[in-house]
Amino acid sequence: MNLNAGGDGPRRIAVVGSTGAGKTTLAKTLAARFRYPHVELDALNWDAGWCMAPREVFRSRIASALALDAWVSDGNYSVARDLVWGRADTLVWLDYPLRVILPRLIHRTIRRGVTGEELYNGNREHLTFLFARDSLVLWALKTHRRRRREYPTALAQPQFAHLAVLRLRTPAETAAWLRDIASTYMRSG
Repeated sequence: MNLNAGGDGPRRIAVVGSTGAGKTTLAKTLAARFRYPHVELDALNWDAGWCMAPREVFRSRIASALALDAWVSDGNYSVARDLVWGRADTLVWLDYPLRVILPRLIHRTIRRGVTGEELYNGNREHLTFLFARDSLVLWALKTHRRRRREYPTALAQPQFAHLAVLRLRTPAETAAWLRDIASTYMRSG
């Protein structure tokens, strides 16, 4: 995929996909590869104690973080889609099947629950997150099909016509694409 006609690679990359697909991992990899800041939308949305930031505060945080010339973001927040997708030049959609996502999500939640890994703003996942009414597993099941319907429609809107879109359907496709961009857009120094 030719990510931009200038040949220098993408400058503002939005990574989207279902919960557990690996958005943050891919975004961090891309940010390191291109030496761009990584903008994790969850970190801007969730304050301490898993309290969601008020909508306008969240949008203001995003606008500030994306004011840079280059960045890699990850997250699916429709409330900020106009800000993220509108400013991005490239959108990478991790459209993996549930049979890939769910084991990853469960493993990740268990690992984070056992290690006590801090995510952002002092927040940590707990093993109870697997079984709660608002668990990430249930969220993934609830939103997976919706995203597959919603994204093509949203991407067809005129305000997003500028985006170079890459829809990756398997981890193998993602790995191959990463190898390709590593050889195409190597950064020196």
